[in-house]
Amino acid sequence: MNEKIAEVVPLPGVPAEGTSAVLCGLGTFVPPRVVPNADIAARLDTSEEWIRARTGIRQRHVVDPGTATSDLAVEAGMLALKSADIEDVDALVLATTTPDRPCPATAPDVAHRIGLDRIAAFDVNAVCTGFLYALASGAGLISAGVAERVLVIGADTFSTIVDPDSRATAAIFGDGAGAVVLRAGAPHELGALGPFDLGSDGQDADLIMVPAGGSRQPRSGTEDERYFTMAGKAVFRKAIFQMAGSAQSVLHKAGLRVRDVDRFVIHQANARILNGVADMLGQPAAKFVRNIDDVGNTAAASVPLALTAACASGELRPGQQVLLGAFGGGLTWGSTVLRWPDISVL
Repeated sequence: MNEKIAEVVPLPGVPAEGTSAVLCGLGTFVPPRVVPNADIAARLDTSEEWIRARTGIRQRHVVDPGTATSDLAVEAGMLALKSADIEDVDALVLATTTPDRPCPATAPDVAHRIGLDRIAAFDVNAVCTGFLYALASGAGLISAGVAERVLVIGADTFSTIVDPDSRATAAIFGDGAGAVVLRAGAPHELGALGPFDLGSDGQDADLIMVPAGGSRQPRSGTEDERYFTMAGKAVFRKAIFQMAGSAQSVLHKAGLRVRDVDRFVIHQANARILNGVADMLGQPAAKFVRNIDDVGNTAAASVPLALTAACASGELRPGQQVLLGAFGGGLTWGSTVLRWPDISVL
């Protein structure tokens, strides 16, 4: 796979003219309640060391009863607007697998509470790839001339759908929200999103799912059927393969080689998955941004949370070539590239 990357002849890259979506604001929010591995270990007859070794997670943030996904999304969205130094946008795209309710979508309520009334607002559900799908949707609205500025939010409260007694999932997931502001700009600007690579494979939809609650199986199922389930070993292998493959694809579209990437910011699913993708791409693990130890797997919020943490710490610097990628239920996957902008984090 590395040899294939090395043989790619650089393409012309993004066009010199036209409108691109430019990332110009960042904001994140996690619930104040922290659940360390010791709390999980005591409840699930395991050890702190086992959780850390298998996942790379030290702690996660979890919502209190009564706190909804929209509450986190509103906080992250407002911070992203402040970071961009703007007060309004033309559209809001919310990526989430844990909406406040099955109907209606959560995005219009989030927009209203932020003070963005009467704008276009809709949800996207691609599970852990949701933020990449929402980012592509926002960029599409801008390139089509539908919007000049778009607020893209990834927010999930997986603690509300994870079985607290399941060692396979309870130790992995945390809650959080991350948001970015996109504006219309030129393709050569720092922050301009490059091409996207998006894909899915519905044949393996049952590997990551909540069995009950939809039209196929209404929420009359058993207690276990309303919880999130994941076939860990199969998902582990597919996540590595698909994220590495998607990275190759988007780099080819952008006329870049894998060695041109300064930082990879991919879904923080599991530390071993991050290492696996690095190995498959033949890149040092140090190029891969990591914040999974502090927040766990936050699903659709994962990539923007990692972006903000790396920006705040100085790991991401203006001008660096950055690749974003994710893999999630559906199955779904996606990636894009950009040169990191000069951006402030509040």
